Amino acid sequence: MEFDFERQPGKQKNTSRIRKQPASEIWMTVITPYYNAGKYFEQTFWSVISQTFPWFEWLIVDDGSDREEDIAVLERFAAMDARIRVIRQKNSGLAAARNTGFFHAAAEIVVPLDADDLLAPQYLEYTFFGLYFHKDAAWCYTDTVGFGQQQYLWRYPWNTRKEKKNNFLTATAAIRRQAFQAVGGYPCRRGHYFEDWCFWLALLAKRQYPVHVKGFLFWYRRRRDGMLSGIYAQTHQERISKRMVLWAAKKADGTVRAVEYPVQKSMEPYYKMRAIQMCQESKEWDGCQICRDETKIRILMLLPWLVMGGADRLNLELVSGLDKERFSCSILTTVPSEHEWQHYFEEHTDEIFHLPDFLDPAHYAEYVSYYIRTRKIQVLFVSNSYRGYYMLPFLRKQFPKLCIIDYVHMEEWYWRAGGFARLSGIFAGILDKTYVCSSAAKRVLVSHFEREPESVEVCYIGVDEKRFDPAKVKKGMLYQKLGISKKRPIILFPCRICAQKRPFLMLEIAEHVCRRIPEAVFVVAGEGPQRAELEREIKKRRMGRQVYCIGQSAHLEECYQDAGVTLICSLREGLSLTAYESCAMGTPVVSSDVGGQSDLIDASCGILVPMCQEEARDFDHRKYEKQEVLGYVKAIEKLLRHQAYYKRCSENCRKKIEEGFTIRMMLEYMERELVWLVRDDGMAKRREKRCERLRQLGGLAEEIYRVQMTEEERGSGGAAAMEILGKVCERWMPVGSRRREAAVRVYGKLKR
Repeated sequence: MEFDFERQPGKQKNTSRIRKQPASEIWMTVITPYYNAGKYFEQTFWSVISQTFPWFEWLIVDDGSDREEDIAVLERFAAMDARIRVIRQKNSGLAAARNTGFFHAAAEIVVPLDADDLLAPQYLEYTFFGLYFHKDAAWCYTDTVGFGQQQYLWRYPWNTRKEKKNNFLTATAAIRRQAFQAVGGYPCRRGHYFEDWCFWLALLAKRQYPVHVKGFLFWYRRRRDGMLSGIYAQTHQERISKRMVLWAAKKADGTVRAVEYPVQKSMEPYYKMRAIQMCQESKEWDGCQICRDETKIRILMLLPWLVMGGADRLNLELVSGLDKERFSCSILTTVPSEHEWQHYFEEHTDEIFHLPDFLDPAHYAEYVSYYIRTRKIQVLFVSNSYRGYYMLPFLRKQFPKLCIIDYVHMEEWYWRAGGFARLSGIFAGILDKTYVCSSAAKRVLVSHFEREPESVEVCYIGVDEKRFDPAKVKKGMLYQKLGISKKRPIILFPCRICAQKRPFLMLEIAEHVCRRIPEAVFVVAGEGPQRAELEREIKKRRMGRQVYCIGQSAHLEECYQDAGVTLICSLREGLSLTAYESCAMGTPVVSSDVGGQSDLIDASCGILVPMCQEEARDFDHRKYEKQEVLGYVKAIEKLLRHQAYYKRCSENCRKKIEEGFTIRMMLEYMERELVWLVRDDGMAKRREKRCERLRQLGGLAEEIYRVQMTEEERGSGGAAAMEILGKVCERWMPVGSRRREAAVRVYGKLKR
C-alpha cells in the first residue's frame, strides 16, 4: 500500500494530552530553536503534545524573534502546557540555540526538533526505550518522512563509511546529554552550515554508536526557503560547509556499528526480566497521568501484526466499534511486518506499538509489563500472538487484578500441533476466558485440548450489514469494470491468494464449470503470494476470458452485488469473513465444509462441499480428487440453473445475517462480557489465586518466556519451554485433575 503523506502528525488537536502541571518525572527534554517560526509551529506543537510518552519537558529557545505575530504564536501555545519552558536569547543561530537548550535540559536524553518539523505520537517512547536497553549507545534515531515541497520515505540501514561521505541522518534524534558534552555540542559558526552532520561525525570520532529503530516517526518539512536550501543557494556558504564536513569526516571512525531494529536474533537470549527500573525509581510512575479517565475499561490487544485478514478484521471491529465512552483500546504487535492495515487502526487509537521495531524479543515481556502498569490496563486480549501467549505466566504473576482473555479463530494441526488452539489449551490455567469464532473451534478446544466447556464461548465476528446491504449498492459496477456482458453469470472468489485458500483448485473448478456453462466468469478478488503464479497458470490454460484477477478491492460489496455465487474452497477456515459478507449481500455461498463454515452456510443459503484432501498432506498440494472438484461444479451449476432455489437461498442469506451474525451483535456481546469479567468478584478472586500460585513457583513464570524465546530463535520450536511448562502444570494442577492429565498428554506428544 502506498504511504499517505497527508496523514501528518499534529493535524489533529489532541487536547486530552495537554498537561496543566509539569511532569512529575522528566525522562526526556525536547529542545526547539524558534526564530520567527510561527507559520508552521501550531502543527509542531500538537505533534509534540500528542506524544504517548508524557514524561518530558519542552524547552523552546526563542533565538531573538523580532516579528510580533510570531512572538504571539509562541506565547499562546507555550501557555497551553505546563511542560513547556521558553528561554530567550539574542539571535545567535541554530547551533547556538540548540546548545542553549542542551545546557538547560533537565533530562539526560535530549531531542532536538526544529519548529516546523513533526513527531509521530510514538516517537519519544520508541527512542527512549531504544536507549534504555542500550546504556552505552549515544543516540537513537528513526526513519524519516520528507513532506512539503518534496515527498519521500528515508529508510537506510546504518553505514558508517557512507555517513562520512553523505549524511543520511537528520538533526532530530534522542541524544544522551553526556555524549553531547563529550564533543562540545554543535560548533557555532556565522551563517548556516551542516550542523547536524558535523555533530554526528564528531560523535563517531569519539567511537560513539547509535540505535536505529524502525518506523517513519520523524517528519522533516522540505521548504524552498529552508536552511538546507539556503546553504546550497549560496556558493560561498556551501563551500565552507563542505570544508567543515571534510575536516570532521577525517576524524570520524569508519568502523562504528549501530544497533539495528528489528534484530535478526535476540542479543540477550537469557536476559533476566525485571520490573523496568524507572518504575522502582519513581513513586509517581505507577500513578502516572497517561490514563486520567477512571470510568473507562482499558483494553490492551496483544497481536502479531496489522495486516489484511479475517482475524485482523475482528481486531479492527473491536477497536473501532466498542463504545468509546466506556472502553479504550491499545495495541502491541509482536511479529515484524509492514502492517498494511495500520492506517485503519490509527483512525481509532494512536496507542499502537510494534515491539520488533524498537525492542529485542528478550525485552518484550518487560515492556508489556511497563505498558500495563503505566496505562492501568484492565483487560489483556491476546489473539494469534505466539510470543504473547508465552508472556502470560509472567504477566499473571505481576498483575493479580488483570483480566486475561484470548480469541481463537481455528485449530491448525499442520502448524505446531494445533497452532493457537493448542496454546489456548496450554495456558488455560491463566486465561479468564477464551472466545472462538465458531462452534467447531469450541469443540476442538474442549475435546482435543481438554478445556472446560464453560471457559470457552462462541463469539461470531459478524458483518456490517449496513455496508453490505444489497438495497444500497449499485448493480453492474463489476460488469462495467470487466467490460463484459451482464448476461454472463459471475462466480466470485474473494480471498488472500495463498495456499490455504487453494486458488489452483478454484482454477480446476472454473475449467469444469465453463465447459457446462460457457458464459460463466470467475473473478478473483484479492492479493497474495500466489497471485503472479496463478495469473501465469490462467494464461497457460488460455482462460483469460473466463478467469479475471482484479486485485484487492476497496468496494467488495459491489463485487458481491453482481456475483451469482461466492466460492470458498479453502483448506482451512475458522468462519470466513467472505462468507459473512456474501450472505449479507444475498449472494449464496458454495464452500468447503471446513472449520466453522457450517455455523453459517447450510442448504438454506448455499452448499457445503466435503473436502477430500487430507490436511496432513503438503499444504500446497495441487492434485485434487475428481470427486471434490465435481462437488463444487455441481453445487455452482445447481445454484445458477435453478432460479426458484437460488431466489430462496438469496433471501435466506440476508435473513440469517440479520438474525444472528452482525457486527453490532458481536460488539454488544463483547461489551457485556468485558464489563462482567472486570467487575465480577468471583472472577477477581480466581485471578488473585492464580497469581499467588505462580508467585510460589519462584522464577518459573519468567523462565517460560525466556526459554521459549531462546529456543524459538534457535529453531527448536520451544521444546525446552514445553518441558518447563509440563513441570509447572505437574506442580500447579491438582493430582488426578482432568486438566493436569490432559496437559501431561499434550506435553508428552510434543516432546516426542
